Amino acid sequence: MSLQKSALSVRENAYAPYSNFKVGAAIRSEGGTIYSGCNVENVAYPEGTCAEAGAIAAMVAAGETRLSEVYVIADSPHPVSPCGGCRQKLAEFGTGDVVVTMANLDGVEQKMTLADLMPGAFGEHHMENT
Repeated sequence: MSLQKSALSVRENAYAPYSNFKVGAAIRSEGGTIYSGCNVENVAYPEGTCAEAGAIAAMVAAGETRLSEVYVIADSPHPVSPCGGCRQKLAEFGTGDVVVTMANLDGVEQKMTLADLMPGAFGEHHMENT
């Protein structure tokens, strides 16, 4: 299954009773396996989980820690971008040249690298003296 199909399919399982904004994400690990996740809302809004975080958690639970490609899709007039927190999470497991495809249900896609999405990202190199 492609990243696009995986993200589109898992999006249908999103739990979004408050916003009705369903998001699906799929990531390909360096090993080539696709992991997917969807947003899971909670009545206490800060306690929800983003789709990208769910996909990353599935990858890590399977024993992998490096991603090589990302696809995010939602029903939006414009391709949907990962939130700031998810950008940092993606940067934790991917290099700056990882391509992130952002899409909407109308088939509009926008591709950017993690470095483009998160210039100056906080990373391991900041922790070298600790």
